[in-house]
Amino acid sequence: MILVLNLNASVDRRYMLDTFEKGEVMRARSVENTAGGKGLHVANVLHALGADAVTTGFLGGKAGEFIEERMAERGLAGDFTHVADETRSCLAILTAAGEQTEILEPGPMVTADELAAFRAKYRELLRGANLVVGSGSIPQGVPKSIYADLIREAHDAGKRFLLDTSGEALRTAFEAKPDFIKPNQAEVADLTGRRAETEEDAQHAICALLDAGLPLACVSLGADGSLLGVAAETPDDSPQLYRVKVPHIDCKNPVGSGDSFVGGFAAALASGKSPQEALRLAAACGTANAMEEESGSVTPETVQALLPKIAITQVS
Repeated sequence: MILVLNLNASVDRRYMLDTFEKGEVMRARSVENTAGGKGLHVANVLHALGADAVTTGFLGGKAGEFIEERMAERGLAGDFTHVADETRSCLAILTAAGEQTEILEPGPMVTADELAAFRAKYRELLRGANLVVGSGSIPQGVPKSIYADLIREAHDAGKRFLLDTSGEALRTAFEAKPDFIKPNQAEVADLTGRRAETEEDAQHAICALLDAGLPLACVSLGADGSLLGVAAETPDDSPQLYRVKVPHIDCKNPVGSGDSFVGGFAAALASGKSPQEALRLAAACGTANAMEEESGSVTPETVQALLPKIAITQVS
């Protein structure tokens, strides 16, 4: 079982507009509300791929009820800690020209007792997991060190932990050596002191991450794809770097593509695939998501059709 952590779930509200102008009254052509949060996007993809997964985190109020109802409708397994405060909403405003503006609420205030209840639930769920995925931000009242603590617990139990977060939560978790991270260019510079503006820069930055003790690290190159670094298995070996490029597509909604990438990567690793095979499935899932209207959503048929079109080359 893959245990997915969605600590700061949300109701994702997607507004489609003809244009978006600051300071003006704008009318939406359509509005769509879905159960969201980076972890739930990962869980959606895992479910579409047929992987066994359980999602946990914090939920509260009517928004939390909405999320649990939508998960049940899709057949997604969840085991959440319920909190007194209301689960957040996040807004995505898209225009006909393909422009995208996101407004993200901070999330509920979690009490010390609620946090303790979650930690106990995590330890219980961890026993049945063979892989953990932590995705997204941290709600109010939860220390920024939470991911670092959860990574150490997973490692103590012999479980791998894939992490996709940002800011202070990423910096703190980095010290606990997650088994995979997917930082952007600014985050790479923050973690390593190396800029990653070019592919050569990104290669050096990934090697610095691997030298720091991470088994796997992936950095986006924007339109040029992504780079995956795989740590050397022995002191006599060298780390391996792989570049992935995806085909041109008709992009409908890019929101959730990074989460879908992580979902595909986790599904492949959990099933015993190599990092290179995991990279191929991850890229196919991230691309497939952008071809759907709904954020963090893929269809197995689209993923399978994309797999042979994903180009992976070893660069070192």
